[in-house]
Amino acid sequence: MLRRHRSALPALLVTGLYGAALTVAVVVALISGDLGPLWGLTLSATVTEGVAATGQNLLLLVLAGLSWAWGIWQILRGPPAGPPPQQDRNTLRLRVALYVAMATTWLLHVTALLVWADTTVIISAVMWVVVLLFMRVLGGDRPYMRGAGVLGYGGFTVIGVLDLVGWPVPDAAESICGLAGLVWTVLVLRAQGYDDRWGTATVAYGIAALLTPIFLVLASLPFREEESAVEALGVVSSVLMMIWLARSAHDLAAPRHQPAAQTTLGA
Repeated sequence: MLRRHRSALPALLVTGLYGAALTVAVVVALISGDLGPLWGLTLSATVTEGVAATGQNLLLLVLAGLSWAWGIWQILRGPPAGPPPQQDRNTLRLRVALYVAMATTWLLHVTALLVWADTTVIISAVMWVVVLLFMRVLGGDRPYMRGAGVLGYGGFTVIGVLDLVGWPVPDAAESICGLAGLVWTVLVLRAQGYDDRWGTATVAYGIAALLTPIFLVLASLPFREEESAVEALGVVSSVLMMIWLARSAHDLAAPRHQPAAQTTLGA
């Protein structure tokens, strides 16, 4: 397992450290009823006042923690081991942009220092760059994909800027941009599925990241009054998206297995 990826050992160490800290936090919550350490490790926030260490809360927080642990392993282990293929400038730029988008998603999730508009501007601007670079790497004439991506993430960038300066934005604009971003993701996943530079598992993570919010909304309906449930289930969706972004970059640096040359035997 450690030889299959370029940074597997550091990834395993970091994942192990997080897993150990998560285990300690769970034990503390079980013994003392203090959810503070577990809440901070999984939701990156201060525990909400009045939240008790019930079985439901513990289960949801552990689910969020396990999602983080799996995400750490998937992201930090890097591309598959072996000589990387020749990459043009656009491919290298896309890899960098994907890693930046993944890191930005993580930073915005673990910090509470930014307001909604700041978050929207930053992540949407980064994803806007990803949209443009994806078009260059995929090649071909894809006007619908380009239009959906620019409308979705470019639109959210503009909405965030307008919100920062205090200009009102119609709710319909956010809905249109959100739908456009969803369409872009579907089209990109379809393109990845037909492109041998990306693996089946990467596409599967992307599909899971796309569908999970729908299931999470349904799953959280019985717990609408429970803030921990909504936040913990949201972590799962965020981690899946970060895994897809990171693996999309990893796969572009994976070794290419060339078919063995056929030799012709003389008569």
